[in-house]
Amino acid sequence: MNLLIYLQVSHCSLDTSGTLMLIGQVVDALATPFVGYHSDHTDNVLSARYGRRKLWHLFGTLCVLASFPFIFSECLGCSLSHKWAQLYYFAAFIVIFQIGWAAVQISHLSLIPELSQDDHVRTHLTAVRYGFTVLSNLFVYIVTWIILHVTGECDKQQVGPADAWKFRNIVFIVIAVGSIASVLFHAIVRERQTHRHQELLLSPNESGAHGDFLRRPVMYQVAGVYMSTRLVVNMSQILIPLYLHRTLGLAARALAVVPLALYLGSLAAAGMQRLAPKSCTRKFNYFMGSLCALAGFVWIYFGSNDTYKIYFIYVVAVLIGFGGAVMLVTSLALTADLVGAKTEASAFIYGVMSFSDKLSCGLAIALVQK
Repeated sequence: MNLLIYLQVSHCSLDTSGTLMLIGQVVDALATPFVGYHSDHTDNVLSARYGRRKLWHLFGTLCVLASFPFIFSECLGCSLSHKWAQLYYFAAFIVIFQIGWAAVQISHLSLIPELSQDDHVRTHLTAVRYGFTVLSNLFVYIVTWIILHVTGECDKQQVGPADAWKFRNIVFIVIAVGSIASVLFHAIVRERQTHRHQELLLSPNESGAHGDFLRRPVMYQVAGVYMSTRLVVNMSQILIPLYLHRTLGLAARALAVVPLALYLGSLAAAGMQRLAPKSCTRKFNYFMGSLCALAGFVWIYFGSNDTYKIYFIYVVAVLIGFGGAVMLVTSLALTADLVGAKTEASAFIYGVMSFSDKLSCGLAIALVQK
């Protein structure tokens, strides 16, 4: 939805909006392997007492809290400035946000392999994690729908610059709830305390663990699967609001309700993945998820009549959400399988995966905007 807000609410040009999205993806791509490497190698008094993963998670959370409100608010003092001032203003906060987001994501993901060595348990944890990610997204769209519904005729009007204050209020609500969730995470979750020198004693070849992974062909195979999956999931989440607004010409209500249907499909998929028997292989799950997502995209290509706009767009959203969620949970489980017992390099591996994901998504967004 951020692309739509830049175009319709903040009055950014098409080129500026695409550039901002590309900057965010490139910074995230560069930050993820950096955070991953240093998260694996952090060794000081604070990390020993608090936990190195949680320490990086805290750093990322503070960066997100400091930057997120400014990204989705009006550019302060830009009304009489050159259009480049708006680009620099948003880009600065986007850089801070993406560095923080990379730290939050990588540190959180790298906890999963450390919690269990069992593949099925790791898949279960990944599905639960993704389920809560979907719930948080559902919360955002429910809040968006409520505010748009209460404060205007969202069934008849499209969003515009006059709605800037509505999105600002949405951001403040999201920040407040997210802050509470982060505090609970840091208060409740206990990270296994292991000093770096102890890990080196247990794994004398750990210093070459990162290079060892980079020399393995399976690393790039998994990265290719993860990158392709993220292209499906991220691009659909980014472009569907724009598709609803500009291609189908739907009212503001659809910007909240259709993505809501998409995330409900994702939530259903996460639940099914969590309950799936061990006999369901990674390949089978990924294949079925791909079929669902592909069916949704084909329907988008051919759908255009009024019945499609009023009813079937929600079926399409559920198909894409369900298929994308199955693909993502499976690809994350494959990444956890790649880590195996070498949890000392888990953050670096997730960082490399995220690097391929962010860079490809950034290039895809830039190409679409052109």
